[in-house]
Amino acid sequence: MKDLVGGNQKRARFQALCQSLRPDLLRFAFWLSRDRALAEDVVQEALLRAWKARDSLLQESAAKPWFLTIIRREYARTFERKRFVTLDVEDLIAKEEPMLAERDDSDLAEMRAAIFRLPQEYREPLALQVLMGYSTAEIAAELELSNAAVLTRLFRARKQLRASCGEDTRMDPEE
Repeated sequence: MKDLVGGNQKRARFQALCQSLRPDLLRFAFWLSRDRALAEDVVQEALLRAWKARDSLLQESAAKPWFLTIIRREYARTFERKRFVTLDVEDLIAKEEPMLAERDDSDLAEMRAAIFRLPQEYREPLALQVLMGYSTAEIAAELELSNAAVLTRLFRARKQLRASCGEDTRMDPEE
């Protein structure tokens, strides 16, 4: 009887953990996919996989990185299953399809391109902080760096972003 009660408590704790992390997981999946529906599907599948493998999570403190890894892998799996629809561009041009019209997302596209041009060592801590809401200490733990190294990388990432967007960074303080 004790095992049954203990098992129910474990399941309830895991379920509460999933609920508390779900917004962060959704934000990360959306950042990966840039598609709300796909992000929700990826998170749902990842939570299902996590539920099935919940006994492999040994410490609750390691839950967030564990879930993020599952999200990353589940997102990659979507491309194994997905069959892209091909369209004849010549037909679309002939019909003057509105889907060929360029949207005015130039600022957003420019910022995304600037972020993806950052070296990995700067891009990753910036994404963890801005998109996932990680604290400096959490980023340091996730990337196995010191707090000072994380702060330096974040400073350099922002400076490089501002410079690539045309802002004058010569008057910035030195590291």
